[in-house]
This record gives sequence, C-alpha cells and structure tokens, in this order.
Amino acid sequence: MSSASFKEALDLALELSADERAALAHDLLVSLDGPADSDAAQAWEAEITRRLDELERGQGQTVDADEALRRIDNKPPALNARGPDPRGGGRLV
Repeated sequence: MSSASFKEALDLALELSADERAALAHDLLVSLDGPADSDAAQAWEAEITRRLDELERGQGQTVDADEALRRIDNKPPALNARGPDPRGGGRLV
C-alpha cells in the first residue's frame, strides 16, 4: 500500500464513530494473530470444565485475586507473563 493509500484509509477510519473505530482496531489486531488453534481451544474448554467440576465437588482450592497477583509478581521475570507497566509504577494488571 502506498503512503497515499494508507493516509486515505486512515482519514476514512478517523471519520468513524468511537465504537466503529474500536471495532476496526479490534479486527485489525485480530488479523495479526493468525488462525485460532482449535486444539488449544478444546484443551482449554476441557481444563475449565475440570476445574469447575472440582470446585463444585468442594475439592478445588481458590486463591484471592490479590494473592494471585502477588504470586505472579514474585515469579522471576522470564516466567512472569505480565510485563512492566509502560505508564510506570509497577506491573500491568
């Protein structure tokens, strides 16, 4: 795409409502991800079902959100999926 075409597309996008721009931004970001992994989706569905069943039988253990975030922040950076907050002041939530 030429820079003129890009500028034209951007100008058109900026004329959209905030909701339409948000939907467009979402669709553009999703287009960068590639196709969904159906095996992963099925595996997560099975894991979610297993965990819910465990909780309903009273066999699961829950963790308070603050405790979960503390545990995440105490992991070594290579294992911590949450990166530094680009706004400063800690980690992203």
